[in-house]
Amino acid sequence: MNRVTGMTRAEQRRQTEARILAAARQLFADVGYDRTTIRAVAGAAGVDAGLVMHYFGAKDELFARAAELPADDLPHATAEQLAEALLTSLASRLDSEPAASLAVLRSMLTNTDAAERFRAAAEPQLSQITAAIPTGDAGLRASLLSAIVHGVIIERYLLRLSRLADASPDQIIELLRPCFRTLAAVPTQSGQPS
Repeated sequence: MNRVTGMTRAEQRRQTEARILAAARQLFADVGYDRTTIRAVAGAAGVDAGLVMHYFGAKDELFARAAELPADDLPHATAEQLAEALLTSLASRLDSEPAASLAVLRSMLTNTDAAERFRAAAEPQLSQITAAIPTGDAGLRASLLSAIVHGVIIERYLLRLSRLADASPDQIIELLRPCFRTLAAVPTQSGQPS
């Protein structure tokens, strides 16, 4: 245990790794895969570049760890529950900048590995959304829902060209709710999917 910090070596290592990953996520999100360097990540994390290489190896390995996307917790339930779960997930991303998602979204446009990583992470969720939608065009509807979520995140955080960047998460979610309910084929009062 370090007498100055009161932490064990393992705790210090975890803390340093977390700081490096946070710096990498932010740089990959800000400038993309191609323009992010190990040296820049090390500088942002306040460590030596050799330490970044020691913990994470090459840049592609660092990117793989920094860009790990958390899976959305989507219910295996009704179309209405699915629509609300997607809106809740989007609201949390609108509440605080999703650095890992942004790292992948920015980088996937110029780096094939990042694009493949995004497709691999998105496929199981798209399948789950498709299975919950009770229509013949469920796959298309699921893809549209996914495109809206990613488009809103890109517009809000990467492009910052519109009022989306300044709007509250609640405003955005309330405006999207009817659209999500329609795409998820939530039954209307008549009993038919919207």
